[in-house]
Amino acid sequence: MTAPDTLPAPGGKLVDGPVTPVRIAVLTISDTRDEESDTSGAILVERIVSAGHVCADRAIVPDDVVAIRARVRGWIEAGQVDVVITTGGTGLTGRDVTPEALEPLFDKRIEGFSVIFHHVSYQTIGLSTLQSRATAGIIDGVFVFCLPGSNGAVRDGWDKVIRWQLDSRHRPCNLVELMPRLKEV
Repeated sequence: MTAPDTLPAPGGKLVDGPVTPVRIAVLTISDTRDEESDTSGAILVERIVSAGHVCADRAIVPDDVVAIRARVRGWIEAGQVDVVITTGGTGLTGRDVTPEALEPLFDKRIEGFSVIFHHVSYQTIGLSTLQSRATAGIIDGVFVFCLPGSNGAVRDGWDKVIRWQLDSRHRPCNLVELMPRLKEV
């Protein structure tokens, strides 16, 4: 279940009106999960749809730089997504390569996402948030958010951060209103 519409992110408020649906792809990055065991991906899809958005696609790839880049580039080049949310591969072990795969592709980094994500994560898991390298950026006009693979991290990342910035009713501002201008030169 998603956070109630009456409780926007701290410092924000919702204005009346419909949500502008955003096309979001969910990518689970894991060497061990399959469609049945991918609970974090399922949580994201449920929350995306419940918030009035479209789950444009969902996939699982191994912890492999080439596979991660290929799937994300494929979605972006096809023009079928406004946002990509990944789950998994942001930790500190040798196989955790999501930041290495995607950060070099970022046209711009969204520095504040990592800061805010760690802030809300700290409220849930304390100092263990240090073990995450959650990151976000823009690739060819598409927002990309990289979350850890745990269900709790996915809930924190969506419910407390991403959801509100992808809600066109959120004020004082939101990412949806920037989408038409992301490719300006």
